[in-house]
Amino acid sequence: MSRIATVDPATAEGQARTLLGRVERALGTTPNMMRAMAASPAVLDAYLQFSGALSKGSLPGAVQEQIALVAAVENECGYCLAAHTVLGARAGVSEDDLAAGRDARASDPKAEAALVFAKAVIETKGFVTDGDLDKVRAAGYGDGEIGEIVAAVALNTFTNYFNSVGQTTLDFPPVAGVTLRD
Repeated sequence: MSRIATVDPATAEGQARTLLGRVERALGTTPNMMRAMAASPAVLDAYLQFSGALSKGSLPGAVQEQIALVAAVENECGYCLAAHTVLGARAGVSEDDLAAGRDARASDPKAEAALVFAKAVIETKGFVTDGDLDKVRAAGYGDGEIGEIVAAVALNTFTNYFNSVGQTTLDFPPVAGVTLRD
């Protein structure tokens, strides 16, 4: 059971109602994470604005989803692993790459370089080495894209921590064969 109360979109008021309505229209459903975030409309609004801004960046949606999988595993968030497995598939990530992404691997070498760098950002808390930067640059990423990788790590770490603190009730199919702390 979730430790942070969720807001029912049907009875939400004010900004929470507006934001949850936007989520419903965009996704066709309102995930429990966003219902919990709506307890503070400022939190839900911050999440939606940050994720919306990153969706306009130069990193492909599939790579962003793969980064989300890396963050979910590194931060041990079962909710986000389940959610981004579904969202990654919708973004065109193959089943093989969904599984490989959990280990910062991908069939595309450039995507894999982004995942390895994202994992390094998480593991070092941002104190990556010059060698880490050299490798991601050698794969073809410029400074803007490197910034987007860091931003994707930050956004996903936020949702990982939010769901871990709240023990958000899973509303996506659990990922078989993967055990994470929830």
